[in-house]
Amino acid sequence: MEANTRSTGRLPAAFLTPGSSSFVDFLSDHSPGMLPGNRKLPEGVVEAPHGTTIVAATFPGGVVLAGDRRATMGNMIAQRDIEKVFPADEFSAVGIAGTAGLAVEMVKLFQLELEHFEKVEGTTLSLEGKANRLSTMIRGNLGMAMQGLAVVPLFAGWDEGKEKGRIFSYDVTGGRSEEHGFAATGSGSIFARGSMKKLYRPDLTEEQATTLVVQALYDAADDDSATGGPDLYRKIFPIVTVITDEGFRRLTEEESSVLARSVTDRRLEQPDGPRAALL
Repeated sequence: MEANTRSTGRLPAAFLTPGSSSFVDFLSDHSPGMLPGNRKLPEGVVEAPHGTTIVAATFPGGVVLAGDRRATMGNMIAQRDIEKVFPADEFSAVGIAGTAGLAVEMVKLFQLELEHFEKVEGTTLSLEGKANRLSTMIRGNLGMAMQGLAVVPLFAGWDEGKEKGRIFSYDVTGGRSEEHGFAATGSGSIFARGSMKKLYRPDLTEEQATTLVVQALYDAADDDSATGGPDLYRKIFPIVTVITDEGFRRLTEEESSVLARSVTDRRLEQPDGPRAALL
């Protein structure tokens, strides 16, 4: 929203009037057309790239959130190296599945929403509060979701009050559920969830948890054509992030490469993946 200050040299009254600490509410009142869910769609069928599978798993001391890199449009690969996992703030992250353009825009708006709240209130939202704000934003996109442009993210973060990592999943109506242990969303989620169900343990180390999510993405790519597995030739690897009491950290390209190559090398011996006792 651009403030026109040229004629008076002052900000419009809307910017100076006390109100909600929500930036989304501010836009709804003063510039609703800027919200993704309020935009008018063109007539006919809209073809847009879609991002798929996102996975998450908790471990003592934090939570891991990861995503593959493929975006599809119908039966075509629209992009091989899309980014689907983003920091929401210092202690939380969001992974996107669904219409790629809308999802990225929603993430940016969510980041701004959390930053705006912190500046207005002088404190950060609780992890529960962040999850609720994201739920409201997804609900605001319901009109577009009903026309096939859905955004279904996975939200994870470190809960400073409870001192543990937590995961929240959503449906297209904004319905929110807390997931315990592990979760997945996107077209390959059923295969990723099945993989994690066999391999997950509550006492995983951080290294084992990152290995677990890459194993799950590999299994999803093995059965879902819209999910991309590690691409060793193009050097495109899953995005893996870790959130602990020290904050958000994304694994470097080198770390992701070593992790992905380790998983693919082991799959040469065990194509269907490791058993729980061998993780």
